[in-house]
Amino acid sequence: MKETDQYFDGIADKFARNIYGTTKGRLRHILLLDAMQPFLQARRHQIIELGGGTGILTKALVEQDHHVTLTDASEQVLELARELLAPYPDVNVWQVPLQDIEHLSSYSMVICHAVLEWLAEPFEALTHISEKMAPGSLLSLSFFNRDAALFGNAVYGNFAYIAKGLKVKNQVRLNPDNALRPAQVIDYLQALGFTIEAKAGIRCFHDYMNDKPQSDDKFAELLDAERQYGKQEPFCWLGKYFYLMLRKT
Repeated sequence: MKETDQYFDGIADKFARNIYGTTKGRLRHILLLDAMQPFLQARRHQIIELGGGTGILTKALVEQDHHVTLTDASEQVLELARELLAPYPDVNVWQVPLQDIEHLSSYSMVICHAVLEWLAEPFEALTHISEKMAPGSLLSLSFFNRDAALFGNAVYGNFAYIAKGLKVKNQVRLNPDNALRPAQVIDYLQALGFTIEAKAGIRCFHDYMNDKPQSDDKFAELLDAERQYGKQEPFCWLGKYFYLMLRKT
């Protein structure tokens, strides 16, 4: 259990490089947009992105003609977002922790991607989101998959790490240490009154590869495989991140 939420003040530039400047970051961004497309194309949404970081996804959504409010707890990360989003003056950018946001009912879609694993109380955060959302609105959710993290460490022979509950004494700040099991999250969300509209594994293969794709051709081949199998059983459950599109009832 984490004692406090983790923000990225002081390491914003490193965060941007490590998360979005790599093949794993490119894949995550592309595959998340893929998973969201049927719902993004259905209507022009009023969207709020919780913990949206440097604004990469917000930029893509604005370019698809959605109205987006970007929030994050880290002011330094949002400074990078404001630079990226400068050509889009209609985007609202707010520095605020997820737990302090009270007005989710005015949005048709709430996005919470790769946030829960950094929180001390991720299920309390889900309850807060649920209580503030309007019936019929959508929640686009992704989170670090504990089952996939365990499997990946077993593949690489890190059994001592597994025996310690996937915890180390000195945790690297860019490695999330509160991964969640998809089945547990799904049960919790359904109890809150959400219905599942879609699910997918994000990076079902990439993170298990010894040799990551170095060429554009290999990246394209991997992307095709991720797209083909990421929504299929059993591969979706092996995604390093698990994705859900949910509707609040």
